[in-house]
Amino acid sequence: MTRCRLCGSTALESVVDLGATPPCESFLAAERLDAPEQTYPLHLRVCTDCRLAQIPPLITPEDTFSEYAYFSSYSSSWVEHARAFVEDAAARLGLGGDSFVVEVASNDGYLLRHVVDRGIRCLGVEPSVNVGAAAREAGVPTHTAFLSPETGAEVRAEHGPADLVVANNVYAHIPDVIGFTKGLRALVADDGWVSIEVQHLLTLIEENQYDTIYHEHFQYYTVASAIRALASGGLALVDVELLPTHGGSLRLWARPEETAGEPSRRVADVLAREKAAGLQELSGYTEFSARVAKVRRDLLRFLVTAAEEGRTVVGYGAPGKGNTLLNHCGIRPDLLAYTVDRNPYKHGRYTPGTRIPILPPERIAADRPDYVLVLPWNLRAELTEQLAYVHEWGGRLVFPIPELSIVEVER
Repeated sequence: MTRCRLCGSTALESVVDLGATPPCESFLAAERLDAPEQTYPLHLRVCTDCRLAQIPPLITPEDTFSEYAYFSSYSSSWVEHARAFVEDAAARLGLGGDSFVVEVASNDGYLLRHVVDRGIRCLGVEPSVNVGAAAREAGVPTHTAFLSPETGAEVRAEHGPADLVVANNVYAHIPDVIGFTKGLRALVADDGWVSIEVQHLLTLIEENQYDTIYHEHFQYYTVASAIRALASGGLALVDVELLPTHGGSLRLWARPEETAGEPSRRVADVLAREKAAGLQELSGYTEFSARVAKVRRDLLRFLVTAAEEGRTVVGYGAPGKGNTLLNHCGIRPDLLAYTVDRNPYKHGRYTPGTRIPILPPERIAADRPDYVLVLPWNLRAELTEQLAYVHEWGGRLVFPIPELSIVEVER
């Protein structure tokens, strides 16, 4: 029987069932195309007791992150987002030469490089061997490990307590949410700060962002469920920011509960928004599955019509979320000839499940397709600018979420 990983309840209600898919980052090398792929159910449920939305932990973080295909630095807007965060956090917390910053799931050093540039001592804790090596090559000190209470205690014993612990886009990626939170508490100084960025379940549901449901994401947070999760490890939420990243994210500012003090007015405001949307009951979840089905029908209708009219459609980007969309919709190379990606690690590989080739971005200008389906729709502004050149031959951009949108771009 499935139990809630935060409170242990068996009272889990279905939110949306996306069938079964391969892990979203398991891109296939050409020599694996004739081999079978393992698929796993992708079924989001919400706990009616603590309201944590979650999928079963059918794969382990070790399966996904020992070698990882995602390098944060290939997104210019994400690197800029990290730079702005470091600048703001340094001012907010008074970080300087005597401070110590730890980032958990630090990837290729995309954020900590800005900490290094400010002369602040720092350390990345990154489980993926390949991206951690890239961070070290870029001059960012990086420890290869998954965070646990024991890892946190070891890092603290060797390097001292952290004035700031950053955990961006990782709090959803760990099935042992309680152990991970205790690891954050082990890292942070008793008077320090923890900053967590994670997708907001409110915008996921309101904007039909179902493609961000995949096996790497074990849970999806509201502020209400995040408060409970943080408390499980001895941390208390003191402030929250609403961010546009990933279609709508939370930046949670937490401190050790003994020094946290009262939460800000912004915490109460977001809790009120979530309550008004029905997310503290079940009413806010009931229509989501039907709206997801409409996204699928609209996209397939567009692709089938384009194929029947002899028009060419290719993809831009090969993000994990794109693989949820492609698999749920049953899109194959007959409807999407290929996709491109800036990450050379993915070139020559194929998307999991749907077997769509991944090519370098230059292929779009060479082939001049009629339509470019943008899979990382959350980078709409950045990619609309990058892809403005498709206007030269009358090409158009297609964004599948929150609803199908066909855009004529201009120089």
